[in-house]
Amino acid sequence: MNAVLPIPPRQRKPDWIRVKAPVSQGYHDTRKLMRDLKLNTVCEEAACPNIGECWTKKHATVMILGDTCTRACAFCNVKTGMPRAVDALEPQHTADAAAALGLSHIVITSVDRDDLPDGGASQFVKVIEALRRTTPDTTIEILTPDFRNKHDAAVEAIVAARPDVYNHNLETVPRLYPMIRPGARYYASLRLLEQVKRLDPSIFTKSGVMVGLGEQRLEVHQVMDDMRSAGIDFLTMGQYLQPTPRHATVEEFVTPDAFKAYASIARAKGFLLVAASPLTRSSYHAGDDFAKMQAARTEQLARATR
Repeated sequence: MNAVLPIPPRQRKPDWIRVKAPVSQGYHDTRKLMRDLKLNTVCEEAACPNIGECWTKKHATVMILGDTCTRACAFCNVKTGMPRAVDALEPQHTADAAAALGLSHIVITSVDRDDLPDGGASQFVKVIEALRRTTPDTTIEILTPDFRNKHDAAVEAIVAARPDVYNHNLETVPRLYPMIRPGARYYASLRLLEQVKRLDPSIFTKSGVMVGLGEQRLEVHQVMDDMRSAGIDFLTMGQYLQPTPRHATVEEFVTPDAFKAYASIARAKGFLLVAASPLTRSSYHAGDDFAKMQAARTEQLARATR
């Protein structure tokens, strides 16, 4: 009765998804800066496979509101528990990091903070304000949680602070939510992104999904349609990788050619920009993608006035 069930071995990663271990001086410099400013990064906490490449280029995604999440999603490597008090110095430290790294574009994300009355929305606002004061030329992309049961007021406050990009990931298809994202609701996340566009159509909206969790191709196509109905500008799509044996297993390693097919379909559905590859993540090449998104909107508006 008390026998411990064996943990099934993880699948061997295909060649197209392997990355080199980070060893560069730029990587170590970025890591030291984050430590000195007492900042957390989703790059480390979520075990991102691109950390070596991004940190070598001094691109880091700051994770505000601490390093402990109040949720326990089956795909995520961020630790779960009772978070500490919000750090009042975190907004300025984030702005100082952007200045030290010379960032022209920064991505700010967070853990879920269901324990806070506003879900942590006010900290996002303070970070945006600190960045505007300290590095006014830096464009700002935020990747927020769903602010469960409080997203109307939270989104209104953040949109009023005017980030350049508002990202919130749907993560997977609706059928898999009870297993993969049990604390969230698919249509609530869609409504959040729809609300951003309704409040300020000039803010770019962005969302991402993981594949390889057992979703069906037509389910992914339906998610694309749902995103377009919500006015989402930018779709990111990447391969799910199992962080530890206790997390959801990889059901399939999706081939690069399959990602290209998904990207082609997504572009045909009208997204301003699509990034789809095995190693694509929400903030991967975010600065370059922001410039592409601006150019795509300019071209779209020009066509509309001809």
